[in-house]
Amino acid sequence: MNDPRTPSITSRLPKVGTTIFTVMSALAAEHKAVNLGQGFPDFACDPALVDAVTTAMQAGHNQYPPMTGVPVLRQAVAAKIAALHGMQYHPDSEITITAGATQAIITAILAVVHPGDEVIVLEPCYDSYVPNIELAGGVVVRVPLTPGTFRPDFAKISAAITPKTRALLINTPHNPSATVWSKTDMLALQDLLAPTDVLLISDEVYEHMVFDDQPHESVSRYPGLAARAFAVSSFGKTFHVTGWKVGTVAAPAPLMAEFRKVHQFNVFTVNTPVQHALAAYLSNPAPYLELPAFYQRKRDLFRAGLAHTKFKLLPSQGSYFQCVDISEVSDLGEADFCQWLTREVGVAAIPLSAFYGDGFDQRVVRFCFAKQDATLNAALERLQKL
Repeated sequence: MNDPRTPSITSRLPKVGTTIFTVMSALAAEHKAVNLGQGFPDFACDPALVDAVTTAMQAGHNQYPPMTGVPVLRQAVAAKIAALHGMQYHPDSEITITAGATQAIITAILAVVHPGDEVIVLEPCYDSYVPNIELAGGVVVRVPLTPGTFRPDFAKISAAITPKTRALLINTPHNPSATVWSKTDMLALQDLLAPTDVLLISDEVYEHMVFDDQPHESVSRYPGLAARAFAVSSFGKTFHVTGWKVGTVAAPAPLMAEFRKVHQFNVFTVNTPVQHALAAYLSNPAPYLELPAFYQRKRDLFRAGLAHTKFKLLPSQGSYFQCVDISEVSDLGEADFCQWLTREVGVAAIPLSAFYGDGFDQRVVRFCFAKQDATLNAALERLQKL
């Protein structure tokens, strides 16, 4: 009898390998480096939130919830958006609870992108966007943010729009650059898209991490954008529970109806007791309203320490990332520098080139400061020896 043979296949994602985050985290573990690469907190969430999950389980909330999310959580999300941004989304038809923001984004893309449709991404961009578009059969159109400042270039965005353009993905606060779109930016985008049928997918997972008393400019604040947008957020980012994988999408009812057609067949629904716990926890707005000050203090601590190194600090307006220019520290390219920094200095970072399709290297790397002060101080002690 011949040995069984696995049939050969043609990859749907032939260019995709192991993500840079997995690679650098593994290297950090191997060399016992301080891991400031992957974007997750190394501190606990509020114990009251964990208690709320236990309470929900003990109350019997352990079976399938509605496909769209438990009503009390959808109502809480709609109320939060209305309070913060003045936009009234109907909780029954315009809010859906998702298995994290990553699932929300791919579901939105699969819902509206047909084979051959063009989708504009602004580089550098989060690594899931391009594979999501390719899985939908869409054509990725890459438009660079302005090197150095990472501001949107609306002339280039406009030039990229064609009759085949189905959607545009934006991300503010921005990963990896830590920049934030302004009111002027959002108004310019609204004017640009007004005469088109281009849809908008707005990745707003760092919405509660905007610093220096600046507001988060959600698409939900702008009627001309909200009418064409899927606004995506993440409880995991906001409440320090990235492993729970619970997010939200807000969109006009016609768009949400299409979103839910896909959602029901790729995850169907999301963890029931966690949804009930989050709904109860949202009754107090203090945890998310206080988050900007919480992370700004960490940003300032980290930047103060980096000021004693040869790194050139780029602005960190939002998110929990800090980018630095390495030109005065090393002649290595970004990827090689991050490998060297992890092995020889004992601190892991992420090269910005990993967020570009062509690996554009501008001598900039990204650190994550969503860490305990002790973790940040340990990293700074090592970095200051450079």
